[in-house]
Amino acid sequence: MSIDTNPPKPGLRERKKQQTRDAIASAALRLFAERGYDQTTLAEIAEAADVSPRTIFGYFESKEDILLCEESGFLEMLKQKLNARPPGTTTFDAMREFFSSIGPPGDAAMLRKDVITSNPSLQMKMRARHAELEPLLAESVAKDLGTAPDDIRPQLVAASMMAGFSTVRDQLFETSSADAPASHEEAMRILDQVLEFMRGGFETLQHE
Repeated sequence: MSIDTNPPKPGLRERKKQQTRDAIASAALRLFAERGYDQTTLAEIAEAADVSPRTIFGYFESKEDILLCEESGFLEMLKQKLNARPPGTTTFDAMREFFSSIGPPGDAAMLRKDVITSNPSLQMKMRARHAELEPLLAESVAKDLGTAPDDIRPQLVAASMMAGFSTVRDQLFETSSADAPASHEEAMRILDQVLEFMRGGFETLQHE
């Protein structure tokens, strides 16, 4: 069963706002990479993006929010897909289709990864953002099983899915000896195999 992954086309005002947001995020990422995250100020980001510091706060709450904006957007999109999945579509179906619609990481994603991995504090904050996904998955799996979200079974399934996704995500950003990004197709193939493996155990729980 297919899940609609095409959002409505935004209007002119929304497109202009998105352009400003993208300009701020792009300028910030460039400065973070050149000067270091801690050494970069919001005033410098505003100047590089050709906006006022006050404008930045209309789009982002902090430097951290700017750097990790893609993670927040990812979580929100995934939440929408899980909540809007058609009847008969399991969490595994929704996750497989959602991840298959995401392309390989681009230059900006790789640069963001470099900035984060060079800063232990940012690594902890990134893990905290990722941890927000687990309760979303547990709630979705609980609906599939017809149980409460605090039931141990959806929690264990969600934790297993998180471990698989985190490993695949790390694989996408790993580099080989030739400094080439890991194959997106290979990572997606592995993720698909892991989801199929998990589905077998999940279907057993459904029939208990």
